[in-house]
Amino acid sequence: MANAEQIKALVASHSDGDDPRFYAVALQIAAREARAGRTRVAEEIRDAVGEAKKRVGAGRAKAQILSITQPRGELAGLLTAEQPKARLSDMVLAPAVRERLERVLEEQRQQDRLREHGLSPMRKLLLTGPPGTGKTLTASVLAGELGQTLYTIQLHALITKFMGETAAKLHLVFDAISKSRAVYFFDEFDALGGERASAHDVGEMRRVLGSLLGFIERDTSESLIVAATNHPHLLDRALFRRFDSVVEYDIPSPEIAESLMRSRLATLDATGMDWSAAVEASKVLSHADVSRACEDAAKRAVLAHSTSVTTGMLISALNDRRGAAG
Repeated sequence: MANAEQIKALVASHSDGDDPRFYAVALQIAAREARAGRTRVAEEIRDAVGEAKKRVGAGRAKAQILSITQPRGELAGLLTAEQPKARLSDMVLAPAVRERLERVLEEQRQQDRLREHGLSPMRKLLLTGPPGTGKTLTASVLAGELGQTLYTIQLHALITKFMGETAAKLHLVFDAISKSRAVYFFDEFDALGGERASAHDVGEMRRVLGSLLGFIERDTSESLIVAATNHPHLLDRALFRRFDSVVEYDIPSPEIAESLMRSRLATLDATGMDWSAAVEASKVLSHADVSRACEDAAKRAVLAHSTSVTTGMLISALNDRRGAAG
């Protein structure tokens, strides 16, 4: 039979008018009954859910997915909205990272099938790694692949010096997450989720972290929450347990760097390129730096009235980026 948490979830989702969540919990109960050997009860629950979905119709469920509109009211300063066109094929990634993102997308696209078996798709992701390695682009790609709005949380507006205001604003954000299915992106996440034991911490930020932990743990929406940080060592360890998956990014390997440069220069003639020399020059540079260097080299070729990009052009651009990176 249903446990207390499932019954509370049923009541809460019903009172909120959250049909998808109500159906998901009911199917979880059906799966539990099936595992206990009560197959007839499980089938009756599944049939009842199926009939309810037919009566309500797809229109009402889809109404919870907002079209691309800028947030209004109190959310206007906390979120920005866009409809990204980026696709996973636009990114050159390490195989392990690509595989993880492909799995997230597959589970999101087939979440109804998973929920019919009492399972939940991955929908809370923590992206870690150095700047320029693709974390922000990943949030855009996930929204683009799923055809959903990307809402970026504006941390400068979220974090205030006044006691209680930051937690209240967080509540507004997570309320939007629960009501409007989309991809929600928290960049520079360590600004919110810093280690509670930090010697430089203040009481207000400890309270904010406590609220953040609670909001993430209690969230049962259908939205995709993506958080990114360049400094995972600064995050409170309790946060890691709240995410379904932690995806680690790094500067490109020699193989990835070469693939990235070949991809970015594909519209020009690079048949005479010494790729080994270019890869050597790209060491320690991020994906973003390598991409910008390729763009710089391409512009040099175009301004020289040439359709070919040379090894010298690319290495010079890569060296300029290394100097800019410091």
